[in-house]
Amino acid sequence: MALPPTDTVKIRDVLRRAQQRARELERTQQVQIGEDLYCRIAPGGSRFLLFSLDSVPDHATASAIAQGLGFETPEYGWHQGETLRSLTVIDTAAGPFPDVQANPQTESQVASQSSETSNAAQSSEDSGTS
Repeated sequence: MALPPTDTVKIRDVLRRAQQRARELERTQQVQIGEDLYCRIAPGGSRFLLFSLDSVPDHATASAIAQGLGFETPEYGWHQGETLRSLTVIDTAAGPFPDVQANPQTESQVASQSSETSNAAQSSEDSGTS
């Protein structure tokens, strides 16, 4: 039995379809863009995280994705997770986002919050509460 021919899909079409699904289903959609590059489009389709498992994503790629998704006024920032540093992009023209800070965190704010969380956890352990 012969295999069907390869079907080439433009990355812009894949991203827009994921954006449409994020809006319709109100669920995060993840697209693997490259061997080690991923894009998570948040519910609503007006925010996304760009991350890599072995490196830090670059601004040029995030800008190209924002353009492909039709973002009118993209705002860029960084999110520091436990193991990954992600580039965040929000289309500020899409309206307010009550569950997300209006301004993405700077590196110093992320480090400060991480330190405060660690100190609070240590204090909780020291006092015997959890």
